[in-house]
Amino acid sequence: MEPDPKVQVTALWELGELVGHQNTVYEATAPAVMYVAGILTHPAALTRRPYRDVPIRATLLGWLASTLHDASDEIVARNEEYCPGFLTRCTTVAAFRDLRPTLYRAVAPFLHDSHEDVREAAVVAALLLAEHPALAGHRAHLAVHARRVLDAGSDEPDRRVAWRALKAWGHDPPGPEPLSEEAEDRGPHSDGRGDLEPPF
Repeated sequence: MEPDPKVQVTALWELGELVGHQNTVYEATAPAVMYVAGILTHPAALTRRPYRDVPIRATLLGWLASTLHDASDEIVARNEEYCPGFLTRCTTVAAFRDLRPTLYRAVAPFLHDSHEDVREAAVVAALLLAEHPALAGHRAHLAVHARRVLDAGSDEPDRRVAWRALKAWGHDPPGPEPLSEEAEDRGPHSDGRGDLEPPF
């Protein structure tokens, strides 16, 4: 049976609006992320998403990247300023961040995907995952991908993640840090538009 695009798009909307509500990591975030990581290789992930004509897989990877951004070192450090103990052991955020090595294994196969949108979303997710110390050995390889995002990527939040990763890992990123109000207000690889609506 062919996947129903309307059902897929509704599920994507619910991921963004319910699981990712207010850019917060909830108890439901970790199981939802693990499920999404587990279905990246499913044939249905190749279905073209309505209105944007990109594989659903690209949108799933983009959602992963956006969710990972909500628990990234940058966001955690910002929250720790206002809420000391935000990242203490056994908190929801700390438990979610502990999943990063497992999630990396699900994302890495798409770093060389033939579709540009899939590839860029995978790179951004991988860059955020590689903040975990156990994944430090992958950073030199990922730096090459980060430079490609900076050279060819058109999404400013994605380019900002790439720039910051290079800077944090001791590389010399080209040009100034990509900054915009949108980059601050929404996570990487987000089109800022509901998936249920056409782009007009």
